[in-house]
Amino acid sequence: MLMKHSLLQTIHSPADVRRLSRGELDQLAIELRDFLLQTISQTGGHLGSNLGTVELTVALHHVFNTPHDRLVWDVGHQTYPHKILTGRRERMGTLRQLGGISGFPRRDESEYDAFGTAHSSTSISAAHGMAVASKLKGEARKTVAIIGDGAMSAGMAFEALNNAGVSSADMLVILNDNDMSISPPVGALNRYLARLMSGKFYATARDTAKSVLKNAPPLFELARRFEEHAKGMVVPGTIFEEFGFNYVGPIDGHDLESLIPTLENLRDLKGPQFLHVVTRKGYGYKLAEADPVQYHAASGKFDPAVGFVKASAPGKTTFTQVFGQWLCDMAEKDERLVGITPAMREGSGMVEFEKRFPKRYFDVGIAEQHAVTFAAGLACEGLKPVVAIYSTFLQRGYDQLLHDVAIQNLPVVFALDRAGIVGADGATHAGAYDIAYLRCVPNVSVMTPADENECRQSLYTAFMQDHPVAVRYPRGSGAGMVIQKEMTPIPFGKGEVRRQGQRIAILAFGTVLYPALAAAEKLGATVANMRFAKPLDADLVAELARSHDAIVTVEEGCTMGGAGSAVLEALAAAGITVPVLVLGLPDTFVEHGDPGKLLAMCGLDAAGIEQAIVKRFGGKPALVRAASF
Repeated sequence: MLMKHSLLQTIHSPADVRRLSRGELDQLAIELRDFLLQTISQTGGHLGSNLGTVELTVALHHVFNTPHDRLVWDVGHQTYPHKILTGRRERMGTLRQLGGISGFPRRDESEYDAFGTAHSSTSISAAHGMAVASKLKGEARKTVAIIGDGAMSAGMAFEALNNAGVSSADMLVILNDNDMSISPPVGALNRYLARLMSGKFYATARDTAKSVLKNAPPLFELARRFEEHAKGMVVPGTIFEEFGFNYVGPIDGHDLESLIPTLENLRDLKGPQFLHVVTRKGYGYKLAEADPVQYHAASGKFDPAVGFVKASAPGKTTFTQVFGQWLCDMAEKDERLVGITPAMREGSGMVEFEKRFPKRYFDVGIAEQHAVTFAAGLACEGLKPVVAIYSTFLQRGYDQLLHDVAIQNLPVVFALDRAGIVGADGATHAGAYDIAYLRCVPNVSVMTPADENECRQSLYTAFMQDHPVAVRYPRGSGAGMVIQKEMTPIPFGKGEVRRQGQRIAILAFGTVLYPALAAAEKLGATVANMRFAKPLDADLVAELARSHDAIVTVEEGCTMGGAGSAVLEALAAAGITVPVLVLGLPDTFVEHGDPGKLLAMCGLDAAGIEQAIVKRFGGKPALVRAASF
């Protein structure tokens, strides 16, 4: 049964939230949560995390003078309530769709989005920068970073805490702890103590006591330890105190009676403050509360009364599933295999591997840098690590890949999921740059399988090498090819001609092979499945260049420094002069939207490839030689 959102309809900006009474805020939270559920059930998107931050968002916009005061949301998965309260309620039906609003904060979307986020653990660094800037400019404003407990596993968050804690900048870090098992029970006593510890009286008394006792070191140390031990009886805050923050909490993140006065107290304090709130993923929607992993995000429409329903008929096998099955099969064959994920067990297809090989499964948390160097350490001792990581997230471990893996030439396999266009998550999650940033690193090879079966065989081929190899594959399913159970190595560094034509040779890297084949049928062109961006099959490139009038390269990656660039370099090294058309992702950040539509916009579907070739070389193969290059 749908609720009438009468109060929510009156909220057009946070100024409207600040005018509401305490009772009206409770009603607003109820309507906001219902609106979220109804909206996401129609558009898809992150569900559980947003249901869990409703009260926190209401309280923040009620207490702080946004957008003058800055709110910096970590990751961005939990910002739908924020978007709704900041003038974007009517556009929520376009969420994550082409031309619609983003699923993450974006500075160019709203003045209330103080910082664009989507990768984890950046909020404290950004908020600290803003707080220091405000101080240098003499501007009186508050800065708040809202970070999840998972994001605190990244070293960057602690680097920021370490720096911010010794500064005098006025900033508040809110730890949104939505894993109830890691925190003590939250009740009336904690609420009372949190309000007391965040109040001016407590802060003033503590600072006065420190100034009086600092001339008597033994008494000062005794008082300091007493304060820490007193807090330690009810809060796990000493680590944040050691960083230089005044720690408060934990408090119930769904209780406005606790949140609002605590935030009001902390708002008026000087220096670095730290508030620990406990929330629950999916709060207020029983199905999501019971299964927060399953309800983390909705891939499409669903009935809120029924919840997520698994498809009755199995669809195409996804590349992620191909990887997950290969990982288990390979682990059975070789006990040296160990699997590593930076907090992406489900997304990377490692659930079954963890069940079957728990001692060889390692989830290191949101810590990509550590994941890569951890893999290097395992490889040093004779094991064969497979790092399952999204293309966009390997960017965060690039230095470690170069210095700790590549320089030492260690046999680490990087299974790069979400290579190329990702769709609704947009530019922050697109795997557009892996070919370019990997192929320039010595010792590292890059494989670009064209379909599901080739992906399985590529992973096997990569695992059998004695140097680092990355295998990149896209999100979702491919051409639907039959997957062979037997694992057969692919000739290393060798491509293959898949269609023999004339005049024009299309060199395809990855799943764009199939639209390239479709385009070639109309153009009478030759098509090669290159399979490797590095080492490039330079012999095949030279052979096709000498036997054709023009070369076309196609890749679902950036054209600058990508596979097409590798072909140009190979031709230059061989002294071969031939017209080359490089097709791939443009030198711009591709927006969020349906993947098929985005690929078509980038000219990487069959029609786009055909049109680009015709535009450059003319429509008839026989006329290519006479065309103007």
